[in-house]
Amino acid sequence: MIELKNVSFFYTGEQADAGVKDISLVFEEGKVVLLCGKSGCGKTTLTRLINGLIPHYYEGTLTGNVVVNGYLVADTALYKMAGIVGSVFQNPRSQFFNVDTDSELAFACENMGMPEEEVRRRMEYAVEELELGSLLGRSIFELSGGEKQKIACGSVSTLEPEVFVLDEPTSNLDMEGIALLKKVVAYWKANGKTVIIAEHRLNFLADLADRVIYLEDGKIAGDYDGVTFFGQQVSFYRDRGLRSPYLKDIWRQERYMPHLKDFCSLQGFYYSYGKPGSVLDIPKAEIPLGHVVAVVGKNGAGKTTLIRSICGLLKHDKGILGIRRKKLKARERLSICYMVMQDVNHQLFTESVLDEVLLSMGQKDQATAEWILDSLDLLEFKDMHPMSLSGGQKQRVAIASALTSDREIIVLDEPTSGLDFLHMQQVAEGIRTLQDKNRTIFIVTHDPEFIAACCTDILLMERGKLREQYPLDSEGMGKLKIFYGI
Repeated sequence: MIELKNVSFFYTGEQADAGVKDISLVFEEGKVVLLCGKSGCGKTTLTRLINGLIPHYYEGTLTGNVVVNGYLVADTALYKMAGIVGSVFQNPRSQFFNVDTDSELAFACENMGMPEEEVRRRMEYAVEELELGSLLGRSIFELSGGEKQKIACGSVSTLEPEVFVLDEPTSNLDMEGIALLKKVVAYWKANGKTVIIAEHRLNFLADLADRVIYLEDGKIAGDYDGVTFFGQQVSFYRDRGLRSPYLKDIWRQERYMPHLKDFCSLQGFYYSYGKPGSVLDIPKAEIPLGHVVAVVGKNGAGKTTLIRSICGLLKHDKGILGIRRKKLKARERLSICYMVMQDVNHQLFTESVLDEVLLSMGQKDQATAEWILDSLDLLEFKDMHPMSLSGGQKQRVAIASALTSDREIIVLDEPTSGLDFLHMQQVAEGIRTLQDKNRTIFIVTHDPEFIAACCTDILLMERGKLREQYPLDSEGMGKLKIFYGI
């Protein structure tokens, strides 16, 4: 189905040494292949070679040949490749063309000129198979990150291509969404489709991947059958900077739990996006200051809305944040909070990575900025444009800015999307350092491994309400494992 012959690709511009080097691979039809490796190892570049974005969209130097389903990719128009290879990108928002979910699901087929009856048939089929019924008739802008990912998978599935390429598909999905994605990939496989998945969270592929390609610095450093790869000891994955595919291997990083002297209080945190029913409904809550609080819950539970409200980013927000006898309205909260968004592309503004970090500092301190960058493996990129980096590297740049901002409240929305084990641990260490400085950190995440590494408290959201709140002690860790089905 897919063959790469002595393929090398180097991007034009600042990151000219990124890409892949002398790759030769054959992917058999009807197989599920996992691409793994540290952030920036070449996984995404390999997916772009297969779906035709290289060389038809991304500029650079390409040598060797990529053949997909008998077509030489370099000589095949991108619109034709779209009918052969369906792609779900790391940031699903970047592939949307419409403002509502129904139109987005239909768009790919309409763009290929299919008759209306066929478009409707394929839409109905995709909605049923991917269980998208609850997302129909919705505005794209009102969806959570995980819900956007589901719509992206649905819009690609309607094309019924021979090959599916997915780049970090679980980065914003809850456990229920991951289980559904696993079911969908298994369905594609059973129907003879070839599925290529670039991923850091490996556990959902443990009994599904037929083959695993491990990349390092743009080269193939390991090629395993699925049974062999997923049958290793924990040290095998850790030595390669990978996450363990088994959640039972999650270990609890013992955290300093400050004495509960001060709390921040939430009062009247209600919000609706204009339709009947609230997406946020918290009349009152108290959060211990100086703690690292994980905000968990299913996709669409109101987690991102909550932290945006805490930061004062929502229009017509009437909530009050009480902190050290001060009652802060939305506008007043902007000055004490720093937020790393789920889509970090919205908050990278400068011409270099170093300038990006310096921008967040009240008093510019290049030595401190470079120390933070070094702690996140970013110092070698300090003079590069942030938008030229990989998705995981961009994520770490935004987190570095948060670490140097010196704000009293730090808010992170899905900070580990696109991060391998090593860099996830580095981010966790940075957060522990912030806590030692008595900062209060809120983290929206679906990543139990990250929670165990740095969080002290859990807020469980459900349908806009705060359903449960507990410290992450031994009893709390037990509750967390039950929530994640570990």
